[in-house]
Amino acid sequence: MYPVIRMLWQLWQHRNSPPLPVTGTHVSQHYCLPWDIDLWRELNNGRTLTLYDLGRIPLAGRVGLIAVLRRKRWGLTMAGASVRYRRRIRVFERVEMRSRLVGWDARFLYIEQSMWSRDGQCANHILYRSAVTGRGGIVPPGDVLAALGQADLAAPPLPGWVRAWIEADDARPWPPMQG
Repeated sequence: MYPVIRMLWQLWQHRNSPPLPVTGTHVSQHYCLPWDIDLWRELNNGRTLTLYDLGRIPLAGRVGLIAVLRRKRWGLTMAGASVRYRRRIRVFERVEMRSRLVGWDARFLYIEQSMWSRDGQCANHILYRSAVTGRGGIVPPGDVLAALGQADLAAPPLPGWVRAWIEADDARPWPPMQG
């Protein structure tokens, strides 16, 4: 089940947080709850992806994207992801989530998020390929930036590891092979 109450709590908690620049980092605190765990009593890998919404949506609000999406009747979708799991998160453990827009290209926005333990270790990290969508399909990031009042903002150079992931994902066959 989607964590609606937790999402509402995050939105309420950050309702008065100062606006962020488009590439600013949103930091939030979260707990691993009993319904987030798997058979090994740790945060379920699929639930991790759901919990990342709890950082990504408030980030979108703080950079002004939510207001633009509503005004333009646009949507926001995920078009790909690459995740690394490096440390277990146990039930009732508190984590700090960091969410930020890394950059963009002609079609997509690239968002990175990570969860950090209290002792400063990164537990997991994800890179998302995201798209803003409208009636005609994908809305170019330049149009999104213009709607945010930042039409002149140049895309920051994407880090090498992000470019390598984009290239690797572009080489991946689609649709996938059957059989």
